[in-house]
Amino acid sequence: MWSGPRNISTAMMRSFGSRADTSVTDEPLYAHYLKVTGVGHPGRDEVLAHHESDWRRVTAALVGPVPGQRAIWYQKHMAHHLLPMISREWLDSLTHAFLIRETDEMLASLVKTYPAAGLADTGLLQQCEIFDRVADRQGRAPPVVLASDVLKNPQELIAKLCEALGIPFLPQMLAWEPGRRATDGIWAPHWYAVVEASTGFEPWRERPIETPASLRPLLDECRPLYEKLWALRLRA
Repeated sequence: MWSGPRNISTAMMRSFGSRADTSVTDEPLYAHYLKVTGVGHPGRDEVLAHHESDWRRVTAALVGPVPGQRAIWYQKHMAHHLLPMISREWLDSLTHAFLIRETDEMLASLVKTYPAAGLADTGLLQQCEIFDRVADRQGRAPPVVLASDVLKNPQELIAKLCEALGIPFLPQMLAWEPGRRATDGIWAPHWYAVVEASTGFEPWRERPIETPASLRPLLDECRPLYEKLWALRLRA
């Protein structure tokens, strides 16, 4: 699952992690991203000490045996972690899906924690790159889900996603126990408080956004990339 930042990506990981037949992995390329970019995220030193930062070792593991010998392996990826030096060939061994969020909401949230964010930090460039690669190889569009669609109708959208991925929908994907998971990244204390308190997808609510003039050029860059994926999303 390739997500942009400030999305419902961790809730989606909880949803799939509720399945007895599924193993989940949390942002496996994050340590490499921090090491190469030098970005000063909270808990940076702890992440680098705890998680593998060599992308070659990470990607070799991601196409290897599924942890716990489960039938399904849900890998939660932040698309902007796929830096240019990382080989793309390993992608061809996996099944891909994409999680997007309205660009004005995403940017408003992103710049609160990363004021210098640019187009590459939104993940949209990488999402479209991977999407095109997958679509070209399989001759059809891989599944795209819009976060607000999931929050408005989780049962139908998660069921449609499962159908597109060729796996059965299970009702337990709609609810989970609160708390932290052993599969959460070491960064969880800095980012996951809301999800740790949750027991399911939060109800959708409208979030009025007024985009400041300083963000409009970036919003204009994001819009065609987002609209390309939005037009092909799974619909209720």
